[in-house]
Amino acid sequence: MPETNGTPLILDIENFKGDFSFDALFGNLVNELLPSYQEDDGTEGHGGMGANDVLPNGSSRVSSDATKLAHGASMPLFPQVDTLLGLFKDSCKELTDFRQQVDARLSSLRKEVSGQDAKHRKTLAELEHGVDGLFDNFARLDSRISSVGQTAAKIGDHLQRSRPFCRAQFEEAQGAWRCYGAEAIRRKSADTQRETANQTIDLIKYMMEFNSTPGDLMELSPLFSDDSRVAEAASIAQKLRQFAEEDIGRQGIGVQSNIGNATASRGLEVAVANLQEYCNELENRLLQKFDSASQRRELSTMAECAKILSQFNRGSSAMQHYVATRPMFIDVEIMNADNRRVLGEQGSQASPSNVARELSSLYKEIADTVRKESATIMAVFPSPNEVMAILVQRVLEQRVTALLDKLLQKPSLVNPPPVKDGGLLVVSFDSISWGALLSMYLRMLAVAYEKTQELARDLRAVGCGELDVEGLTESLFSAHKEEYPQHEQASLKQLYQAKMEELRAESMADVSGTGSIGRSKGASIASFHYQISVAVVTEFVRWNEEAISRCNLFSSQPSILASNVKAVFTCLLDQVSQYLTEGLEKAREGLTEAAALRERFVLGTNISRRVAAAAASAVSASYLTIDYLTGHLMSYKDVIRERQGFLQMMGLTAPAYCKKVRIVSFGLCMTHWMVIDGIQAEAAAAAGESSFKAFMVAVQRCASSVAVVQQYFANSISRLLLPVDGAHAASCEEMAAAMSKTESEAYKGLQQCIDTVMAEVERLLSAEQKATDFRSPDDGFVPDHRPTSACSRVVTYLSRVLESAFTALEGLNKQAFLSELGTRLHNLLLNHWQKFTFNPSGGLRLKRDITEYGEYVRSFNAPSVDEKFEVLGILANVFIVAPESLSSLFEGTPSIRKDAQRFIQLREDYKSAKIAAKLSSLWPSLG
Repeated sequence: MPETNGTPLILDIENFKGDFSFDALFGNLVNELLPSYQEDDGTEGHGGMGANDVLPNGSSRVSSDATKLAHGASMPLFPQVDTLLGLFKDSCKELTDFRQQVDARLSSLRKEVSGQDAKHRKTLAELEHGVDGLFDNFARLDSRISSVGQTAAKIGDHLQRSRPFCRAQFEEAQGAWRCYGAEAIRRKSADTQRETANQTIDLIKYMMEFNSTPGDLMELSPLFSDDSRVAEAASIAQKLRQFAEEDIGRQGIGVQSNIGNATASRGLEVAVANLQEYCNELENRLLQKFDSASQRRELSTMAECAKILSQFNRGSSAMQHYVATRPMFIDVEIMNADNRRVLGEQGSQASPSNVARELSSLYKEIADTVRKESATIMAVFPSPNEVMAILVQRVLEQRVTALLDKLLQKPSLVNPPPVKDGGLLVVSFDSISWGALLSMYLRMLAVAYEKTQELARDLRAVGCGELDVEGLTESLFSAHKEEYPQHEQASLKQLYQAKMEELRAESMADVSGTGSIGRSKGASIASFHYQISVAVVTEFVRWNEEAISRCNLFSSQPSILASNVKAVFTCLLDQVSQYLTEGLEKAREGLTEAAALRERFVLGTNISRRVAAAAASAVSASYLTIDYLTGHLMSYKDVIRERQGFLQMMGLTAPAYCKKVRIVSFGLCMTHWMVIDGIQAEAAAAAGESSFKAFMVAVQRCASSVAVVQQYFANSISRLLLPVDGAHAASCEEMAAAMSKTESEAYKGLQQCIDTVMAEVERLLSAEQKATDFRSPDDGFVPDHRPTSACSRVVTYLSRVLESAFTALEGLNKQAFLSELGTRLHNLLLNHWQKFTFNPSGGLRLKRDITEYGEYVRSFNAPSVDEKFEVLGILANVFIVAPESLSSLFEGTPSIRKDAQRFIQLREDYKSAKIAAKLSSLWPSLG
C-alpha cells in the first residue's frame, strides 16, 4: 500500500480510475476488521436477519434480545468501533489530499491547454495572414499578367482556378495539424504554392518567348533544345499550344462582340505558329530517333520515343509512321510475289482450287507477320490496341485489296461479247468464252471472299483493338456483292447457251457421219437433233447448286438470301423448261417428218392403186399398144408427177432412168416403181416407229429431269425460302408455270404419237386385210379359228411399238395415253370393217380378230376401252346368227343398237334375206 509521510496510505488513487464502485471500496476497508460477522452472515438463514446481521454500510445490526444480553455482559457491545472510526478519519483525510492533488493537476493542464490554444490561434492567424498575402500576391500577379494580353488572362483564370486549391490546401493543413503538427503543414503548403507559382511564371516566360518573333526559334530557353529533356519540352509545348489555340478561339468570339474596340490587345497568333513549327520539328526529330532505334531493334528507345510522341495528337503520327514503314507495305517485290504466288506466272491459267490453296497459305503468312508485329507493338507503344487497329486496317486496305484487285476482274454486263469470243480474267485466254469468264470470276470471288473472311477471324484473334475487322472485310467486297445477283444469272445464262452450242455441234457431227443413207433406210429423223439427256439437266442443277452455295456465302440477311435464291432457281426453271421444251419440239419434228413421208409413200392412196393396176396389167404384155396408152395415160402422168422428185434426186429424166435400169416397157417401169414404192413405204413406217420410240424416250427423260428438279427444290431450295413469307409459294407457282410449257409440248407430241400409231395400223389393215378374210367362198366348211393376217400384223406392231410407251409413261399420263389410244383403235377398226361384207364364217373370223384385239388392249388397264371391245364382240354376232334371230339378239342391250344397225347392213344376205323388212319394226330406219 502506498505511504505518505511514513504512514501507509489506506486508499490508492488508482482505485478511482476506470469503473469505480463505492461499495467495493468500502468493503475493502472494513472486511478485514469484521470477519466474524461475515461468517455469521453466511450461516443465518430463512431470509430473516440474524442476531449479528451486517448492514449494507458495513455495520452490524443486532436484535433486541442480543442488545439486552450485551448490557449484561462484561465485554463491549461493538469492540471494533474505535478502529473503524480511526480508519474512516484517515480515509477522509486521504480523500481530501487526493482532491487537492487532482485540482492542482487540472489547473496545470488548463494552463497548458490555454497556452497551446493561444499558440494555435497565433499560428492560424499567421497562416491566414500568409494566405491573404499570397492572395494579394496573386492579385498583383494577375494585374501584371493582364498586361501581356490574353495570355495573362488565361493564366489569371488558371490562378483563379488555383485559389480553391489553396483553400483546400489550407483546410488540409488544418486537419493535418491536428495529427502531425503545424510546422510540417506550413512547409508543405508553402512548397506547393511556391512550385505552382514557379510553374506559372515559367509558362508565362515560355509563352512570351514563342510569341516574340514569327519564325524565330533561336532565342528559346535551353529547355527546348536539350535532348535530355525532350519529354519535358514536349509536355510544355503542348500545354502552351493548347492555351494559345484556346485563346485565339476566344479572341475571335470577343472580336465579334466588340467590333470597333481599338484598344484590343494583340493575340497569340505568333505563338501558335511558332509552337506549331517547334512541335513539328520536335516530332520529326523524335520520329527519326524512333526509326533509328527501330532499325537496331532497340525496343527501350522506341518505347521512350513512342511515349513522348503520344503527346502529339495522341501519338497518331508515330503509330501511322511505324505501320507505314513495315516492309509488307513498302516493298514492291513482296506485293509482286503475292500476285505471282496466287495468280500464277504470266500466261498460265489460275484455277479456283489453286487460288484457294495459295490464298490460304498467303493469308496464314500475313497473320503470322501481324502476330510478330503485335509483340513489338505491345512492348513499344503506350496504346498498343490503337496501333494494332491501324496495322490490321492497313493490311486489309492495302495488301489484301491490291491482291483482290488483280484476282477479281469483274466482267462487264453492259456489252457482253458473243459466246464464242475470248475474254480476259487474269491474263488473256482466247479460248475462254465470256460465259466461262463469268463462271470463273464467280468461283474466284467465292474463294477470295471465304478465305478473306478466315483471315479476318485470324486477325481478330491476334488483336485489332476496336477496329471492326469484319465490317472492313465486307467493304472490300461491297462492289462485287452489289452486282453479284446479276452476274450469277448472266453466268447461268451463258453456261446454258454454251452447252446448247456444244450439243448442236455434237448433233451436226453425228449427222455428217451418218449421211443420207441412214435416213433412206428408215433411221430416226429425230437423231439429227440433240436428244433430251437427264445428265444435261443434272449438269444444270449442279450449276444452280453451285450458285446457291455462293448465295449462302454472300447473303447474310434471310430476306436477301431468299431473294437471290429465288432469282437463281428461276434461272434453273427457265433453263430446264427451255431445254425440255426444245427437246420435245425436236422429237415432235421427227414425228411430223415421218408423217410427211408416210403421206407421200404409203400404199393405199388412189394414185398408188391406179399405178398398181397399171403395173399389173403391163407386166403381162411385152409391148405397149395404143389402146393401153390411151386407157392408162392419166396413170402414167400421175406416176411421172409423183416420181419427179425421186428422179431429180438421182439426176435423171424418165427415159434416162428407164435406160439406166434397162427397162424397155412401160409396164416394167411401173413394176420397178412399185418395188421402190414398197421400200419407201416401209421406210416411212420405220421412220414413224423410230420417231415414236424417240419421242417416248424424250418423254421419259423429261419426266426424270423434272423429278430431279423437284427433288433439288425440296432438298436445297425450300428451306432457304421458308423464312420469308410468300417466297416458297411464289417459287412453287413459278415451277408449275415453267413445267406447264413442257407438259403442253409433251401432250402435243403424245397426240402425234397416237396419230402415228393409228396411221401405221390403218396402213397395215389396208395392205393386209383381204375381202376373202370375212367372205370366204368356202362358207359352210370347217371355219378358220385363226386371227386374220391383218389382225396379227397389227397386234404385233402394237406390241412392239407400245413397249416404249409402257416404259416411258407412268401414272395418270400412261393411263390417259393408253385410254385415248384404245378409243382411237376401236373407232379405226369400226371404220375399217365398214369396208367389207361378212358371211357367217367371216363373222366367226371377225369375232376371233376382236378377241385378239381385246386381249391385247386389256394390257392397257383401261376399263372403258375393255368395255368397248366387249361390245364389239357382241356386235360380231350379227354376222353369225340367222336372220330370224337378229331381232332378239339385242333385246337386252338396247345401247348398242345403233352400231348393230351399221353391222347388220354388212351381212352378205342383207338384201337376199330381206333383213331390212324383217327388222323394220325394231329399227324403222332400216326400212
